[in-house]
Amino acid sequence: MGNTSITVVTIFLSLIVMFIFPFMTFTKRTNDVSFLAAQTATTQYVDDTINTGVMTLEDYDAFNEKLAADGNSYKVDVLIQQLDENPGMKTTQVESNKNGENQYYYVYTTQFENELKTKGIVYLGEGYILTVTVRIANPTLEQRTRNFFYMILGNDSNQIVAQSSGMVTVNGNSNKN
Repeated sequence: MGNTSITVVTIFLSLIVMFIFPFMTFTKRTNDVSFLAAQTATTQYVDDTINTGVMTLEDYDAFNEKLAADGNSYKVDVLIQQLDENPGMKTTQVESNKNGENQYYYVYTTQFENELKTKGIVYLGEGYILTVTVRIANPTLEQRTRNFFYMILGNDSNQIVAQSSGMVTVNGNSNKN
């Protein structure tokens, strides 16, 4: 009877070592690849936008398609900080680059997407700050596996999040043809 229980425990532990740990490692690597692809696409989109000062509907759709290419669905958040160089309408201001003189106001994702859908293009001015954050919307295989094995419920610590930001270096309006 003692040999039978030791044999069952040994078989069970062997299964865990041979199948479950490699499977969990595989799912972790799959998440790493998805994160890298999302981060690369986000960084490339932000870099292209801040170097041209122009955001088009075609570029935004291509960015979303590139994100969806790995089979996951993502939620894209766009934040544009628009520079208001003269908030106080000061006429005696000699130097506009003083600290504290310039203010930013914010354009959020829904406002940006509405403008992009109606006009097809959004021009950014020099000095605007663009931040794009991408979050995965569906649970990945790794998250489902970890939830199953570790009984973790609703933990966002393993979410795929990619973020990139930068300051626009050219005035998008000057690129109009």
